[in-house]
Amino acid sequence: MRGLMMDRPLLISSLIRYAAEYRGAAEIVSGSPEDGLHRYTYRDLETRSKRLGKALERLGVRIGDRIATLAWNGYRHVELYYGVSGIGAVCHTINPRLFQDQIRYIVNHAADRVLFLDPGFVPLAEELAPHFPKVEHYVVMTESAKMPRTRLENALCYEDLLAAESADYEWPEFDENTASSLCYTSGTTGRPKGVLYSHRSTVLHAMAESMRDTLDYSMHDVICLIAPMFHANGWACPYAAALVGAKLVLPGQQLDGASLHELFEAEQVTFSLAVPTVWLGMLDYLRKSGKRFTSLKRTAIGGTAVPLAMMKAFDEYGVNVIHAWGMTETSPLGTVCSLPPGVAALPADERDKYRVKQGHGIWGVDLKLAGPDGGELPRDGKSSGELLVRGPWVAAGYFNDEEATAAALADGWFRTGDVSTLDEDGFMTIVDRSKDVIKSGGEWISSIDLENAVMAHPDVQEAAVIGVRHAKWDERPLLIVVAKEGRRPDKQQLLGLLAQKFAKWQLPDDVLVVAELPHTATGKVNKLALRDRYGDHLLRTA
Repeated sequence: MRGLMMDRPLLISSLIRYAAEYRGAAEIVSGSPEDGLHRYTYRDLETRSKRLGKALERLGVRIGDRIATLAWNGYRHVELYYGVSGIGAVCHTINPRLFQDQIRYIVNHAADRVLFLDPGFVPLAEELAPHFPKVEHYVVMTESAKMPRTRLENALCYEDLLAAESADYEWPEFDENTASSLCYTSGTTGRPKGVLYSHRSTVLHAMAESMRDTLDYSMHDVICLIAPMFHANGWACPYAAALVGAKLVLPGQQLDGASLHELFEAEQVTFSLAVPTVWLGMLDYLRKSGKRFTSLKRTAIGGTAVPLAMMKAFDEYGVNVIHAWGMTETSPLGTVCSLPPGVAALPADERDKYRVKQGHGIWGVDLKLAGPDGGELPRDGKSSGELLVRGPWVAAGYFNDEEATAAALADGWFRTGDVSTLDEDGFMTIVDRSKDVIKSGGEWISSIDLENAVMAHPDVQEAAVIGVRHAKWDERPLLIVVAKEGRRPDKQQLLGLLAQKFAKWQLPDDVLVVAELPHTATGKVNKLALRDRYGDHLLRTA
């Protein structure tokens, strides 16, 4: 017997429609080098998103077409989130920090038809355009008076596109499982892999993200989204903010402590989301200036583990740190470290032992640990194994990549690559990674890709790249090489070789030449031994 409830699809357009109708006066404030500080309302956001949707349809965009973005956090980028997905197309956000070869691969693999870009990315697009045979239009996100001169063929002005359309438009309805957005993760070896979200998964994730014991969003909040909108849809904050009608503040590219503090105070920000490196700059500014927060009460920090010292520093400023874990494949929220009453009442030292954990699974996300044989391990806080997750907003595969999909799944569970423990209360702690990757400032770096590239140097016999501790970025790559007999590898030459294939932020911070590398019984490089020996190398030499 089926229930007698209306069957209404869970669509992203329902979020902006609700915000416009019931929280229409709430503001979206954003800063950019071109426009300065811009502000308008959710009502304006929906109007312009509808115009964008009509403009895309006039360009021939149809349901399922991929529409790419190269943009920072700004109001026009939010319009793309809603205007593209709202008509049934797929909003494909691209990380501009990736190396050009990776961007070229991503655009072509996704078969993007239109590329929207901030004016600052015009030179990058001009360089890459000859390699984008399927991109039909380039839309520069500015007004006609500020339109840069460009060699891009079929270049269009964003504001001219919108001005040619009316807002007399009804969002179409379609199956809630229709693809809505696409993000590529570059954290593993080989080519980047596409995570294809649906309308249903996005709306459910926004609802779960907003719950009281998750991130606790409400219409009374002023949320500053510092996490990039090209990272797992800006941690899905633009969707959740519309769901509750919270004021949304987008800082653009000015992320230094002084600029952010001034913005927080001017807009009375109550909540913010960012990786630890951003907060290091903020805390340093507060310490040197003697200033405090008058409105900020909570911050969600993810991307990498949050040091207890950072949590305690925020305690002194009256700000509660919400420690969270997730990945592109989990939309991204998987766990949140919200403390239950019994834990919250513990003495500070005991409570801190829980605060440094990655937290418990939120509603909708199941967690379990798998041992080497694939069997489930006990939740005793001691047994460690690979963390497996499943849920309605967890990836069931990768876009057009059967091999990667097969490797990522295990009996309906997604393999995260994180080695973790789970205690009897469901608190998860990451203790290692099964994948050979480095996480630096919230960005993934493949150590194997670096090793394979450096082995092309004629002076190198063997190479290993490990992640070592760093005061600002949490973890940075260190290259360790063994020279061929009679050769002397030069540090700058090795880095120069890597610079031809990798972005600057992916390059190792230092190069060590050693007599030999330790190996396991199976002949593999023993990276655990290398991390034990060199894990503090950058801290010691800083």
